[in-house]
Amino acid sequence: MRVKLVAGLLAGVLGVTGAHAQEINFGVIATESSSNLRAIWQPFLDDMQKKTGLQVKAFFASDYAGVIEGMRFNKVQMAWYGNKSAMEAVDRANGQVFAQSVDKSGAAGYWSHIIVHRDSPIKSLDDLLKCDKTFDYGNGDPNSTSGFLVPMTFVFGAKKIDPKNCFKTVRSANHEANALAVANKLVHAASNNNENLERLKLTNAAKAAEIRVLWTSPLIPSDPLVWRKDLDPALKTKISDFIFSYGTSDEAEKKTLAALGWAPFRKSDDKQLLPIRQMELSRSIQRVEADDTIPADKKSADLVTMQADFDALTKQISASSN
Repeated sequence: MRVKLVAGLLAGVLGVTGAHAQEINFGVIATESSSNLRAIWQPFLDDMQKKTGLQVKAFFASDYAGVIEGMRFNKVQMAWYGNKSAMEAVDRANGQVFAQSVDKSGAAGYWSHIIVHRDSPIKSLDDLLKCDKTFDYGNGDPNSTSGFLVPMTFVFGAKKIDPKNCFKTVRSANHEANALAVANKLVHAASNNNENLERLKLTNAAKAAEIRVLWTSPLIPSDPLVWRKDLDPALKTKISDFIFSYGTSDEAEKKTLAALGWAPFRKSDDKQLLPIRQMELSRSIQRVEADDTIPADKKSADLVTMQADFDALTKQISASSN
């Protein structure tokens, strides 16, 4: 009897352990409401569960940092990020880029925008950046590539402008909230991207029609998928087999990917993030240059070091593209 009892308890423990090992929490960054995101992501996650035999659960948070922290504490084992949030996950959450999304049009990336209401008197960046604190501006999540890093680098940083010193108010929100704020004239301008504006045409066409693009960025690399480095190798293989075959032939899978705005995934790695690291460093250089509180000798030394790091990244980017 004791032998049977011990054997039963052991089997129960092993069963629980085995079940837990086969669970994957899939993080989805908060580009819009969780209900909208769940609607387009759940069919993909259901297919992932069915095809891999894993128990796949969606993980949503109110902001990008919630998914990054979820991965850091192993509450999230795999996630869809933008490039900047992926960089944060790689640097402080044991993350590793392994796949890259591909736009359904075949484009190699996407574009950041600054948007205004279609009837806005703001016709150019010069109009927007007169910096007399008459306009309200909607910034993106601080961990967003297209909503924050890119416009802060190519618009505000390039002109040595701090939005807080330029606009009447600056608020941060996800892409959907910023688009609706512009459409409803709650802010005069806001950051966004072409993918989210296309999504808005599907979820709220009337509001999408109220928006005009004021500025378009250089091309941004397509979003990565990231998993924790310490995932079991066999589990990584199972996930990879699913990801890189998904939507390549099955018509239903193609429709599911198309709802996400994508074609089949391609393989990638952390080198995808090098241009994003360079943008982040560029912003740091601009901040140091503009900071009059730093002693001149220290500022000079810091800038020399930062420029050397920037040049090193340039070489890495060139090498990775060859």
